[in-house]
Amino acid sequence: MKKTAKILALVLSLVMVLSLFAGCADKTSEETNTGQGSEVTENDDTLKIGLSLPTQREERWVLDKENFEKVAEELGVELAIQIADNDAAKQQSQCENLIAMGIDVLILAPHDGTAAANIVEMAHEAGIKVVSYDRLVMNSDVDLYLTFDSIIVGEMQAEWLLKQVPEGGNVALLAGDPGDSCAVLYRQGALNVLQPKVDSGAINLVLDQECKDWQPVEALKHMENALTVNNNKIDGVLAPNDGTAGAAIQALAAQGLAGNVPVTGQDAEVDAVKRIIEGTQGITIYNDIRVLGKSAVEAAIKLANGEDPGADKTNNNGKYDIPSIEVKPVVVDKDNYVEQLIESGFINKDDLDH
Repeated sequence: MKKTAKILALVLSLVMVLSLFAGCADKTSEETNTGQGSEVTENDDTLKIGLSLPTQREERWVLDKENFEKVAEELGVELAIQIADNDAAKQQSQCENLIAMGIDVLILAPHDGTAAANIVEMAHEAGIKVVSYDRLVMNSDVDLYLTFDSIIVGEMQAEWLLKQVPEGGNVALLAGDPGDSCAVLYRQGALNVLQPKVDSGAINLVLDQECKDWQPVEALKHMENALTVNNNKIDGVLAPNDGTAGAAIQALAAQGLAGNVPVTGQDAEVDAVKRIIEGTQGITIYNDIRVLGKSAVEAAIKLANGEDPGADKTNNNGKYDIPSIEVKPVVVDKDNYVEQLIESGFINKDDLDH
């Protein structure tokens, strides 16, 4: 009887141990997949695309991820997604994992355009072509670049702002992350328009500051300092995107100036459109990421199949002229947001009522 009891106890112990291992395995699997999107399978008949995005902290990148998932399903390709969380080293490690998974092509939106050159080199060593998405990978022979015309975006913002600023007015210029090639080009485009006016004395550029990682808190700090130094005499703010625009408007609101100072933005975020409607933000630049994302996946498929992706322009990344496909941006204001954003289905009207 004692022997039977010992055997029974041993069996029960073994079952408990196996259950524990199974539970740990399930948990590990869940943690591995959380926030990373689908993983590639062993099905060799389906084209496999790796997608590396820099962040999900901004609405536009959340929408990018959702759009890529939708397009991949429509076009019948597998999509493995990694989110770098604004960390260049993490992005490189994640892309190494994507390459090891056996992807056929990599779509890369770099957090740091210079550091990401290593990723392109690794992918090419594995025989994988790379599409640089929205942000250009610098100093590397990346196969294709999909973007909006970044210089045109900066010029659009500056041209609109100059129409709102009085002669001799004080203008604050905010820029995005210095490691983002697009941020550099936005600022270049803005200065193409602003600098001649500064040189002639028509306006005063009282602030020209970058915002690390595009963080609104950086924009808030810079705007607060500019308001203090200039005794609240700020006549216009060129904010490169809607996140920094919102922070600039927060600083203006603290001084009772929100709605009295024109502010630009970009990305057509819901909160930005709400601010445009209420009059605290003047414009946002609308880049239809649905078109850009679909074009990127279609181009990736063509590259994987050895076909011409259809680039009709080039952008120099410091070392090479990269074949490029560009989508035209649109200025959105209080008069055309319904037509451009709601009627096109980019924004749901109900979202603006909440």
